[in-house]
Amino acid sequence: MRGVFLDFGSVSEGNDLDPEPIRATLPEFVIHDATSAGQLRERLSGSTVAVANKTEFSSELIAATPSLRLIALTATGTNNVDIEAARAHSVAVCNIREYCTPSVVQHVFAVLLALTHRIREYDRALKAGAWEQAKQFTMLNFPVRELAGRTIGIVGFGALGRRVAEVATAFGMKVVIANRPGGAREPNRVDLEELLPIVDVLTLHCPITPATRNLIGARELACMKRDAVLINTARGALVDAAALAQALRAGRLGGAGIDVLAEEPPISGNPLLAPDLVNLIATPHTAWAAQESRQRAIDEVAANIRDFLAGGRRCRID
Repeated sequence: MRGVFLDFGSVSEGNDLDPEPIRATLPEFVIHDATSAGQLRERLSGSTVAVANKTEFSSELIAATPSLRLIALTATGTNNVDIEAARAHSVAVCNIREYCTPSVVQHVFAVLLALTHRIREYDRALKAGAWEQAKQFTMLNFPVRELAGRTIGIVGFGALGRRVAEVATAFGMKVVIANRPGGAREPNRVDLEELLPIVDVLTLHCPITPATRNLIGARELACMKRDAVLINTARGALVDAAALAQALRAGRLGGAGIDVLAEEPPISGNPLLAPDLVNLIATPHTAWAAQESRQRAIDEVAANIRDFLAGGRRCRID
């Protein structure tokens, strides 16, 4: 039996992770930093197990790899795999969950604190010599707000949403949970339309579905407080990028922290990358990227492979 890791470089930079847990699952396991579309069939040929992060597994590719029995993803999302084709060819597909919760939660509050404490603005002002010229011992040029007493709205209340709620509560924030978009109403939750006008912070932790695509657009942004903060560490297509850029530029929103875009990398450009959006913090899909979380991803994939080979049930996409 043979395994292949098609895009190890998407989870490891400069060999900062240990791939041995995955390599040890099979007598032969070949690890590639990256694999182009033209190299896929050759590298998958004869492989029983394929490990990948964002590599696309089309129905044609799955059909052309009769030896394949498992696609083990180093990610939660499975949208890069044709699940129905995998089922039709008896190929199991297994993702990983909750491996990066600590990292993502840290990122949410790092961005939120940077925006509310105006860290970047004060840093830039000081480096430009503003403190030397100040008339007082301090500078109050940029208003700072406390988190205590403010309301945070959470859309998506899985492991990530719950942990964000715990940390927010520790800061003294009031937590409001949105009903699942497109789902049934649940006790102690509110619809998005009711949540938007009352929150000081809105953070997104839900997957992309037909009900959540462009969940936050011009209409929704117009319902929010003018000093509210939007944070998206989930999926870029949850937010209408052009509408958000316009709202930020017009001062209709206090700020935003965006870690994900609809196209990654944004080779076609994106309105949220405009240099004049000074109240936006944009990061390149790194909320999950703490080294500990990435190593945990490797370890979880190895556990999924071992379980699959032993006839277990971890590798099941509902």
